[in-house]
Amino acid sequence: MQCPKCKFNLVNGILSDRLLTKHCEECEGEWISGANYQTWKSERTDSAIDPNFLVRNHDLPHTVSPVDWKTAPCPECGRIMSRAKIALKNAFYIEHCLSCNGIWCDAGEWEVLEKLNLHTNIPQLFSNTWQAEVRASHLNELERQAIVDKIGVEMADRVFELAEILSKHPNGDFAAAYLMRSLEQKTKGNPYSGSKPSQFRG
Repeated sequence: MQCPKCKFNLVNGILSDRLLTKHCEECEGEWISGANYQTWKSERTDSAIDPNFLVRNHDLPHTVSPVDWKTAPCPECGRIMSRAKIALKNAFYIEHCLSCNGIWCDAGEWEVLEKLNLHTNIPQLFSNTWQAEVRASHLNELERQAIVDKIGVEMADRVFELAEILSKHPNGDFAAAYLMRSLEQKTKGNPYSGSKPSQFRG
């Protein structure tokens, strides 16, 4: 069996926690057969996949393999493997054969998946749902950082706390609408903003 990236012969290898692989001594990649992965996975409890955890660890240090950019054929069945992006600051792709369910990790990628607690659910990383959740989580994090930059950490924390409280209240949307109206009035210079209109004064 040959390495899908550099065509050197693969040799027997093993990853942490006794997962048997085929290892490339040239590029340091790892081929995990679908059968080996399923056997290994069946002996472990699935870890919950949390896109927010990935976003919170966006700056996790990782050196991207120089062969990561290559689209590669499955070393077992020859089918071109699908690629799933792991959206860190130094983003990389893992590969999965949809025919025989094997997984290819370039050098160092398995260790990153372990740190992110993604290694026991790798096939799910290729789903459209997961990828959409990661993108939404990333955009939410960018928005939160923009709020911090605009109004400061202390005020931003109060905003986030209030948003969390309102999201859990059955009438939270009513309160949020009031806040929006109040802010719009102040922005437009409404003479009644911040005080009672005369007809409502006691």
